[in-house]
Amino acid sequence: MNRCRMVFSGSGGQGVITAAIILAEAAVLYEDLMAVQSQSYGPEARGGATRTDVIIWDSEIHFPKANEPNVLVCLTQEAYNKFYAIIRPGGLLITDIRYVKIERKVDARQIELPMYQKVMEKIGKPIVFNICMLGVVVGLTQVIKSESILKALKDRIPPSFLEINTQALELGVAMGQEPRL
Repeated sequence: MNRCRMVFSGSGGQGVITAAIILAEAAVLYEDLMAVQSQSYGPEARGGATRTDVIIWDSEIHFPKANEPNVLVCLTQEAYNKFYAIIRPGGLLITDIRYVKIERKVDARQIELPMYQKVMEKIGKPIVFNICMLGVVVGLTQVIKSESILKALKDRIPPSFLEINTQALELGVAMGQEPRL
């Protein structure tokens, strides 16, 4: 899949914007694709509603917002309640079971995963929850290679945090590639 419109949503401080920036940079710098990333968040910054759009395309991008995303990630109940209706019919809706209870039926493939729980079990530091989520997106969509994300992480993350971010990415990719019924 070299064409994808995505929205990552959650609350300020969860790192959804950082994850989106890393994804867009990886697509442009290491996959020779076009990408655009935009963001919006509440005035509270930390704890307020956050949305970031990423469009990855194999040709020119004419508009920077994902109006009907193929992929929607909701990491809080508030984000889910606000954005669930924007998913493109037949798209992919990803939520974390700790923070989101699916309440509505949407015309999309809905995947609920214990991302936060797995991060805490395997790594023990919630700071890499966003990178695990990014790995899940890459594992499920194959929009770009995980190796490209790793290269972008090396460019953006301080060396002292690279190991746990790599672990989180690998954990997320594995979760995204697990067979589902």
